[in-house]
Amino acid sequence: MNTDKIYAESIAKEYAPQDNSKIIALRKLDTKAKLPATIFTYAWGIVSALIFGTGMCLGMQVIGSGITGMVIGIVVGIIGMIGCGVNYPIYKKILENGKKKYAFEIVQLAKEISEEK
Repeated sequence: MNTDKIYAESIAKEYAPQDNSKIIALRKLDTKAKLPATIFTYAWGIVSALIFGTGMCLGMQVIGSGITGMVIGIVVGIIGMIGCGVNYPIYKKILENGKKKYAFEIVQLAKEISEEK
């Protein structure tokens, strides 16, 4: 196997003009179906991690003091953990809905592309 040849061909494909607009349309539809789930997941994950971290800081008394601060920190930390824990199931559900929404168009376009070649 000539790895130099494979590498050269992959680079050539990258710089070659894109003649097939259907492939570009298929990629855009695929991105359109997946993007809302990805954006939501990152945002939800960041917020949940920040909540969890705040709870840890309160619980370990890095910020705040006293037993009340510790109890509040434990509760806030648990809320953050739950938020992190439900992130993936929510992502899967949003992704499934996005795929259902664009499934017909993507399948039709993919069939057209495969029949051309």
